[in-house]
Amino acid sequence: MPKITPTLELEHSLASQGYDLIVGFDEVGRGALAGPVMVGCAAIWARDLNTLDVPAGVADSKMLTEHRREAIYDELCNWCAAWAVGQASNTEIDDWGISYALGIAALRALTQAERQLGMRADQPLRVGAILDGPSDYITKALDTFDAPDVPIPAAVTTKVKGDQHCATVATAAVIAKVTRDRLMVDLARSHPQYAPYEWEHNKGYGSAAHRAAIAAQGPTPLHRISWHLT
Repeated sequence: MPKITPTLELEHSLASQGYDLIVGFDEVGRGALAGPVMVGCAAIWARDLNTLDVPAGVADSKMLTEHRREAIYDELCNWCAAWAVGQASNTEIDDWGISYALGIAALRALTQAERQLGMRADQPLRVGAILDGPSDYITKALDTFDAPDVPIPAAVTTKVKGDQHCATVATAAVIAKVTRDRLMVDLARSHPQYAPYEWEHNKGYGSAAHRAAIAAQGPTPLHRISWHLT
């Protein structure tokens, strides 16, 4: 089966529709038992598209080794006009459900990226977003009670397997994955009470060792208690 290489085709299409900023989004940690869910965003200016090349080595983050993701992380961050990773905590996931938590995390990321670029609500700019997957959880969360005040809301296009096909989404995926992996490793190493759960290896996902530790020790304050943990 031939390897799919991400392109900027959909990004060019959005630019041709008049969007000034193109933002790719992808999530990480949706199925984990512990820790936050995160949504990364990678933003590029439409005006820069004709001079941008797809970053070397970028691909769906799940298809890259951890070592490879770390190796290209800085390059991907520098490739973007702005990038950010928003998160929703395990308690927010328990309170809100995963879909809404993802939407809030994505809006937190978008707000941060737009503020990095100095964007304001009174500017005549249009933002087009590409969201990995079939469901637009970003628009559903916009203007809700818990949502941040996004300077310029994005018009969202969903793309199944967008992390394989779209360079901005693939970039966001790697940035988000590295960010969350680093957090889970840091939590495991800096809190001895979390050692039995082996987060430095499983990153909070439901490995056999992780589930066995939950059965033996019980959940921690970072576990999603609404999940099926054992």
